[in-house]
Amino acid sequence: MKKKSKVMIGLVIALVTLFLLLTGITVLIMRMNFGRGDYPADRSSRNTAFGWYPAFAADHPRQEVEFPSGDLNLKGWIYGAENTDRLLVFAHGISSGHEAYVNQLLWFADHGWCVFAYDAAGSGDSPGDSTKGLVQSAINLDSALTYVEQDPALGKMPVYLLGHSWGGYAVGAVLNYDHNIRAAVSLSGYADPKEMLRRGTELAVGKAGAYAFYPFALIYHKLTFGSLSGLNAVDGINKANIPFLAMHGESDAFVGYDLGIISQKDRITNPQAEYLPITGEYSHHNDYFHSEECNREVAARITDDSLTQEQKLGLFSENYASDADKALFRAVNEPLLESIEAFYDKNS
Repeated sequence: MKKKSKVMIGLVIALVTLFLLLTGITVLIMRMNFGRGDYPADRSSRNTAFGWYPAFAADHPRQEVEFPSGDLNLKGWIYGAENTDRLLVFAHGISSGHEAYVNQLLWFADHGWCVFAYDAAGSGDSPGDSTKGLVQSAINLDSALTYVEQDPALGKMPVYLLGHSWGGYAVGAVLNYDHNIRAAVSLSGYADPKEMLRRGTELAVGKAGAYAFYPFALIYHKLTFGSLSGLNAVDGINKANIPFLAMHGESDAFVGYDLGIISQKDRITNPQAEYLPITGEYSHHNDYFHSEECNREVAARITDDSLTQEQKLGLFSENYASDADKALFRAVNEPLLESIEAFYDKNS
């Protein structure tokens, strides 16, 4: 065999080996980033700073249901079933389930809303070994709305949407489907899953590494979601042409402001779309859900400047010492929720 042929064969083998290596690493990274979003192991009354716990049931009973989404049966819950004038359907963020927002959801129930919330695939109390990827939240929300429309009681009410982050994308992207939605609000939602995937790749392996890994991540994304891999929130908002409010923290480092639906004004042709930046000291990805008093107290108690405010909130929730601390952590950002309700009221 000629020397040139041997070199070519060696080069081909090296390229194939490199391709397989990068593919394997990409699959590993994607599965790590889209693993299950489980609740804390202890959700008993001792861990009342997080999620639902039995003592809530006396004042806020909920009804548990199941509905199909793909090959899974997801768990859903109805809060405020006695309220029959309008229905709020909520889509949660990635890495947990709807109970991470239970204080906000109960605020709406206390203000006369029937609330339908669910745990998406691979999240909370729903089955699935992973959250699959960035489009999955819209697929699950489409299934949830189909369930709502077929339910004798829920199907009679006008439907409003609310979502955060992964769910914030979903409430825009699901508008590509044909559901009768009165109005929708996205909190910190990304607009384009492919662009969000690019940014996530950069965060995982650095900008230089992303040049090599992003094409593989994109192939993984395409193989996972097929024809739905390009499902875009902007397209949905334009197609549905319903009242839509995009809110986003100006200091968000998880879903960057430039990736948010709020940054897509030039591409959104829906005249009923509105945009409201969340500003101030607590305008990141999650901290704005808490009351300003809570944020300030946590910042005063946990003074490690190497931690973000959201990391401080996490430490506080794990190490609170009194019932007063629990109540403080659970206190919602009422002006935020009032502004969301005002948007719904205006478009009811």
